[in-house]
Amino acid sequence: MAFLSEVLGRTITDLDGVFIGKLEDLVARELAEFPHPVVDGVVINRHGRMVTVPFAVVMSLFAPAIPLKCHADDLPQYEPAEQDVFLSRDVLDKQIIDTDGARVVRVNDLELVRISGTLYVSNVDIGMMGILRRVGLAAPTYSLASAFKLRLPENTIAWDAVELLRHDQFMRLRVPADSIAELHPADVAEIISDLNRLESGQLLEALEVEQVADTLEQVETEFQVELVEHMSDEKVADLLEEMEPDEAADLLAELPEERSRRLVALMEQDEADEVRMLLTYPEDSAGGIMTTGYAYVSPDMPAGEAIQSLRKMADDVETFAYIYVLDETDHLRGVFELTDLLFAEPGALVHDFMDDRVKTVAPLDDQDEVAQVITKYDLLAVPVVDETNVMLGIVTADDALDKIIPTAWKKRLPRFYR
Repeated sequence: MAFLSEVLGRTITDLDGVFIGKLEDLVARELAEFPHPVVDGVVINRHGRMVTVPFAVVMSLFAPAIPLKCHADDLPQYEPAEQDVFLSRDVLDKQIIDTDGARVVRVNDLELVRISGTLYVSNVDIGMMGILRRVGLAAPTYSLASAFKLRLPENTIAWDAVELLRHDQFMRLRVPADSIAELHPADVAEIISDLNRLESGQLLEALEVEQVADTLEQVETEFQVELVEHMSDEKVADLLEEMEPDEAADLLAELPEERSRRLVALMEQDEADEVRMLLTYPEDSAGGIMTTGYAYVSPDMPAGEAIQSLRKMADDVETFAYIYVLDETDHLRGVFELTDLLFAEPGALVHDFMDDRVKTVAPLDDQDEVAQVITKYDLLAVPVVDETNVMLGIVTADDALDKIIPTAWKKRLPRFYR
């Protein structure tokens, strides 16, 4: 194994052994057909002036003094391409996204490997050994470990499992959407929480609207506000339409009033009406934390028809843990679990197997009261009804417990109703 830290600063000589300068950096070019970039250029510090030459003129990179195949007066020039990576300048000590581990980590060193005469960047070292190697303590550490028969931990990531946070004059973030799109929204949320505001905004720009909306729902409302602060109103309105109505209403409530009005005006009519209704309730009331996306059927519907009806709701319903039974005027008549429907005969009517004893809360009930109802009756969600028993929405367990259980603990709770 060879590492970038082992060659940085080494003396470079010409064909006759004449001193040229010190190795300042290596330039790697990414290949479309291969996941690991190839080292294509060498940056030489010639008395404070940086000269870049093709890697092809290097005779032996890992020699104590690096000899070139040409004379000092005949150094060929290497013209870096826009997408070239300067390994020390652009990668070393920088943050990267580990797409396998779904985290942001710091690069301590880079592992290089030679294959058929070509030098590639193989792995990224994010462990302590990378730091020890750079400060000259790797050799004594290995000797000590060998004497005591200890195995030193190697903490590396394959290059093709990371994404660089590229810092140049335009502060571009190079993130292929397909790599991040495979991550769970909670993982993306954890990644953006480790980035600065500019980087997190650029990461979100690389994602589809649906995944950005899902990611926003995984972070605190205050952080949501920061993330959408510099987005266009049109983009934020699209995100709000994709978010759960209660999450969208929470975000709108935290935004400046004027912008909140503009955003609601840009939303589709149905989604806008839902969030307007939610915004009329106090923030910590049942109405303020409920969602209007719930599963429902009518009492006279056969079980087979009910299944078909629920399938059509799949994209708009937050949980299918409970199916609510509503009459033609939206009055709540009963509830059943999805398993009750699956085991019912296709011709059985809903009112024959529903439970008409439904625990409910009122829209102005305090969040603490709602949480107590959910915990007392071991519910995954509780319906919110008005004084005439008209169904308004549901409060899910995680939303009810949001301010009772610290966020760090709440995020660890399994979301059984998803």
